Amino acid sequence: MTILHSIFFGIIEGITEFLPISSTGHLILASRVLHVPETSFTTSFDIIIQLGAILAVVVLYWKQLWKLETIKKLIVGFVPTGIIGLLLYKIAKTYLLSSAGLVAWVLLIGGIVLIAFEYWYARKNEADATETISYKQAFLIGIFQSLAIVPGLSRSAATIIGGLSLGIKRETIVEFSFLLAVPTMLAATVLDIYKNASSFSADQVGVLSIGFLTAFAVALCSIVLLLRYIRKHNFVPFGIYRIAIAVVFLLFIL
Repeated sequence: MTILHSIFFGIIEGITEFLPISSTGHLILASRVLHVPETSFTTSFDIIIQLGAILAVVVLYWKQLWKLETIKKLIVGFVPTGIIGLLLYKIAKTYLLSSAGLVAWVLLIGGIVLIAFEYWYARKNEADATETISYKQAFLIGIFQSLAIVPGLSRSAATIIGGLSLGIKRETIVEFSFLLAVPTMLAATVLDIYKNASSFSADQVGVLSIGFLTAFAVALCSIVLLLRYIRKHNFVPFGIYRIAIAVVFLLFIL
């Protein structure tokens, strides 16, 4: 993997991390298109640069993150994800994160589900702010998030659809999804670094750092634009996009 690759992947990560289109899936498919060899380092790269994008949430939501009630809800939401992620870490990194075919099919099916959900969904009994999300809702959202261990499913899509189905306002669940990503990706990154950092070369650390910083810078803009978008629009266009990119890969690339 070159520095140009890391910049390109950082841009992809920064744009897609908070959209319901799977950042991990896009990184895997982009690697296939660019013929970047699948190695332990590249799968670690895909995991670790996500934390770069997530740090944009820390910058934009610093005050919110330090509210005691928010911290408690995030801990409750993180528990199911943390347990499932720890148990399935080896399977995910060894098998799931190297399967472009799986990603394409999950993008396709997820796009159909996202469109169907948006047409079914109606705003009822919506919560008004992150603090009004109950502990039960936070835990259930964490279960939805844990489904995203399958690449292509999208952590953002899983948490947002889960939250909307629980009656939480769109803007509220999107922001809670942002916040829940912080402990989730921090834990995933720490675990991966603990298991693999000793095998990284100096050049690989440099490449990883550039991708990390690029993802952070791009994500700052992406979060602001997404919040503006959801005030007037739903996620149907993202469902259509998921289906389109999946079909292209299944028919012409994979």
